[in-house]
Amino acid sequence: MPILETRALNKRFGGLHVTNNVDFALEEGEVHCLIGPNGAGKSTLFRLILGEHAPSSGAILFGGEDITHLKSFQRIHRGMSVKFQVPGIFKALSVRQNLEIAMQRHYEAASLGEEIEKLLAFLNLSADGGRLAGNLSHGQKQWLEIGMAISLKPRLLLLDEPTAGMSPEETHATGEMIKRLNAEGMTVLAVEHDMAFVRQVAHKVTVLHLGRVFAQGTIDDIVADEQVAAIYLGKTTAHETTAHEQKGGLHG
Repeated sequence: MPILETRALNKRFGGLHVTNNVDFALEEGEVHCLIGPNGAGKSTLFRLILGEHAPSSGAILFGGEDITHLKSFQRIHRGMSVKFQVPGIFKALSVRQNLEIAMQRHYEAASLGEEIEKLLAFLNLSADGGRLAGNLSHGQKQWLEIGMAISLKPRLLLLDEPTAGMSPEETHATGEMIKRLNAEGMTVLAVEHDMAFVRQVAHKVTVLHLGRVFAQGTIDDIVADEQVAAIYLGKTTAHETTAHEQKGGLHG
């Protein structure tokens, strides 16, 4: 059973059909990346999964349970956690205090300090625990919010462009964090543009285009697909797109 599944999922904003009959499945233990050109519907699908948008039709299942009409906090209580593109940290508090707020409900007081130090080390922030979070570099702020998200010990970690604005070195370090979390059993779904990061972490890649699942496979499959290259370059004709969708993408 997939840990996450969408069935014929649709979202319309007025006359705009943003998410178009999306069937998607995420296997437990997988790192799965959603990619696609701007306007493909990635962020809308992400917010439908999290519960920030209500679907126009279709269903969302998490761990086999229909969560289509649950609020975001109810989904989080069931084992989802999210890191958005813009860090939502408490800038006027220290790095350690940010983690304490996120972790205090999940650890006994006697062990909280030790667990915070372990997480700081994992995030490459051991030397920065006493700094104001607002004074961190952009990449460090991203890492801090990843730390706050994983402190909930989720079954599924949702990442919205986790490497946006990072240097290549920071991007690689973030990928190594994700791989380590996955090795420890965490399932990850990431919306991402950086193909080096996608190649580094993804077991499977789904390409969205015009609100539909356009292709799916390994990163090597996706990179080798001329139709995928065409949509990124803006050269796919409507006829070609329709023909490709009728074939069912890379793997039917």
